[in-house]
Amino acid sequence: MAAGADGLPAAGALTMTAGAHGIDRRRTGLLAVLAAVPVLGSAFPAGAQTWVGDSIEDGMHWHVSAPEGANWRLVCRFPPVTYYRSVYNQKAWINRFERSGRGPDSGRLPLNVGHCHVWKTGGRGAVAIGLSRPGETVADATRDPAAPAAVGFL
Repeated sequence: MAAGADGLPAAGALTMTAGAHGIDRRRTGLLAVLAAVPVLGSAFPAGAQTWVGDSIEDGMHWHVSAPEGANWRLVCRFPPVTYYRSVYNQKAWINRFERSGRGPDSGRLPLNVGHCHVWKTGGRGAVAIGLSRPGETVADATRDPAAPAAVGFL
């Protein structure tokens, strides 16, 4: 019997039709692959991360002030960075820094962009947060445990 004589496609044929509308599955499959490319591309944002090497404290300065010894919680966010953590984890990434404490504390973030919030979690007095990068400084303070002090640079 000749290929296609019984109404079935020849073995190895790539074109098949489905239903009464005659939709070409090969074309539909190609469209599905093309539609998936942007979705897959957005699932891997590692290309947008900044490599900072083994020093993740080369960006702007932060300082929490609590002159009367209040307890606080600090949360800072910044664009994602990759850094060298160890021989076994050579490209770790972070985009958030958190610390809790009592009284004053200070440090640095990996980049010169980002924002920080500090919440008073207990104790007497106010808590304040300050961020500083070359030529600019911003600060905010709060006494209310429900309302954080917030500062940032874009």
